[in-house]
Amino acid sequence: MIDAKNKFGISNFKNIVFLGYSKAFSKMQEINNKLNIKDIIITSSDQKKNFNNEKRIFIFDKFDKNCKNFISDKFKITETLFISIGCRWIFKENTIKDFFQYNLINFHGTRLPYDAGGGSYSWNILRNDKINNLVAHIIEPGIDKGRIIINEKHIFPSYCKVPIDYENFYISKLIPFYKSFIINLSRGIKFLLKHQLDYIGRYNPRLNDKISGWINWHNESLKLYRFINAFDEPYLGARTTINNQDVYIKKAHLHSGETCNHPFMTGLISRHDKKWIVVSTIDENMLLIENILNSKGKNIISELNPGDRFYTPNNKLELALSKKITYNSKGIKK
Repeated sequence: MIDAKNKFGISNFKNIVFLGYSKAFSKMQEINNKLNIKDIIITSSDQKKNFNNEKRIFIFDKFDKNCKNFISDKFKITETLFISIGCRWIFKENTIKDFFQYNLINFHGTRLPYDAGGGSYSWNILRNDKINNLVAHIIEPGIDKGRIIINEKHIFPSYCKVPIDYENFYISKLIPFYKSFIINLSRGIKFLLKHQLDYIGRYNPRLNDKISGWINWHNESLKLYRFINAFDEPYLGARTTINNQDVYIKKAHLHSGETCNHPFMTGLISRHDKKWIVVSTIDENMLLIENILNSKGKNIISELNPGDRFYTPNNKLELALSKKITYNSKGIKK
């Protein structure tokens, strides 16, 4: 609850309901169990496939009367903290007030109000943003709006190159951050809320490797390198075509040890070194690429030859720029 002094706390705190999906849920549940806090996870049918060892998982694709009754039958709302991480629902003001009674918060991984929205690790890589931020905030109407409860900043280590590196580092910091917050909340500590600034900020739409990940080979080499990395593990890869087939590129490296290029050479395989290929760009750098995956996930690098060229048809680039990626409980909205 939020009191008259703009502080957040929960009297007689006993329960937690997770909403959405996070790789951190199982570790969070271990922490809850040691603190004698009961918990459940409510997720969507699309996100259910991501779970492994987590317990007490229930599926609801809508936050409707059935979902409300289910929660109310299990827990007393005033004694329960609701934590959204990657939740597919948008909550209305009357629901936040009347049902959740302002005990609904969100965990987010950027410096709000900058980078509201989704796809944060890929956007980090595209912009070379090396600051990690853990933030818990009250959910209010809008996307990633709401007063800040706590936050904690770190620098992403130099080894963070592709999204899975960023995600693993984020989770390694999220677990102790969560534990400290829950312990303090269970001790009756109240947190002074801080308003997000409303005159700065940025919204980042979600990304999808199959739609958003088409490579524009007319970008300079550094931007190509970041773009390919942004769609690397755990995603399928950055997309392009070669020899009349669509492929995904992973494990790219920026390389300056070759002879000069010309813009007309961009995308050309200039040399094949068995385990990797050397690809020209529009400027002085080259790309060393180790994985060229076909639609079945097979690395076909051995089937490529010097003189073959990567290219992306204009209609694919237009699709990547024009299609706004939006997810609901059942996946990408058509």
